[in-house]
Amino acid sequence: MNRHGYRLEEIAHLVKGELFGDKDFKISNLASLEQAQNQHICFVNGDKYLAQAEASHAGVFIVTQHLMQQLKSKKNFIVVDNPYLAFATLTHIFEKKVTQKGIESTAQIHSSAIIADDAYIAHYVVIGENCVVGRNTIIQSHAVIDHHVEIGNDCFIDAHVTITGAAKLKDRVRVHANTVIGSEGFGFAPYQGKWHRIAQLGSVQIGNDVRIGSNCSIDRGALDDTILEDGVIIDNLVQIAHNVYIGQNTAIAAKCGIAGSARIGKNCILGGASGVVGHLEIADNVTLTAMSMVTKNISEAGTYSSGIGLFENSHWKKTIVRLRQLADVPLTQITKRLDHIQAQLESLESTLKLRK
Repeated sequence: MNRHGYRLEEIAHLVKGELFGDKDFKISNLASLEQAQNQHICFVNGDKYLAQAEASHAGVFIVTQHLMQQLKSKKNFIVVDNPYLAFATLTHIFEKKVTQKGIESTAQIHSSAIIADDAYIAHYVVIGENCVVGRNTIIQSHAVIDHHVEIGNDCFIDAHVTITGAAKLKDRVRVHANTVIGSEGFGFAPYQGKWHRIAQLGSVQIGNDVRIGSNCSIDRGALDDTILEDGVIIDNLVQIAHNVYIGQNTAIAAKCGIAGSARIGKNCILGGASGVVGHLEIADNVTLTAMSMVTKNISEAGTYSSGIGLFENSHWKKTIVRLRQLADVPLTQITKRLDHIQAQLESLESTLKLRK
């Protein structure tokens, strides 16, 4: 569904919300609270946005029951339990979708490839031998789908994406511009001062409902496959090395790097610019805050951080000097000094008690 406008009653039905106001009010699009005009619908996701909502010119607000009671100057509402989730649903309604079907004349497709009748193959796409492209899948211009790659149903492959290494993508996978899937992993054997290339013989397996951002690189395995399970979501500029395993519904933010053969559990969150050393295991339900560096296994769920938080520059310089000075003192010497201080404190406490 994608058209110029919807009645408020239609929108409420789509998000399974309760309507308050004019059921025939016409909505043309979503908008932010700051930029909305009367024909727009907005969502309010907490008390801290109430002042912005009061000042907004939006015609309709998606809110909870509690928030609606606070917005006494507004008239039209859709009440739901989770306004942000309702907003996410509506983005798909108002999204501009690719509606073309078929194969453009400039696409080059090997005769052995199997392409669904309702798929769309854009200009200058190259599809190799024995490839499979599923129903309602869209492949945008200049994408390269190398030999023996399989792409499922309802997928979206953006412009200039390369999929190689006999990778297999299941259904509803989205891969954004300039990403490479199935490229050669970084495998070399050192011998006599030289690096000897190891041919990468594995592949990449990508589950259902996976989203991969732009400019990512997902290497195929050396022997076993690199695996992304169902529901994994990956931001832009992420590197996933060979033989990595990522569990269901894990989210990886931009500029993360995951080294070879690391295993990451289900429902994990990797904050931006985090790094994971190779051959490590991370348990389910682990969150890494931004710029964390994982150098050993994480066996229990929870939130983990590393690095030093932001200081004002002069304060940071003093802190670094103190850390260096601390590093130069033997640990045994520090322990002895702490023991001595503790003994002095205990002695002082005893003296004070006697005086009382």
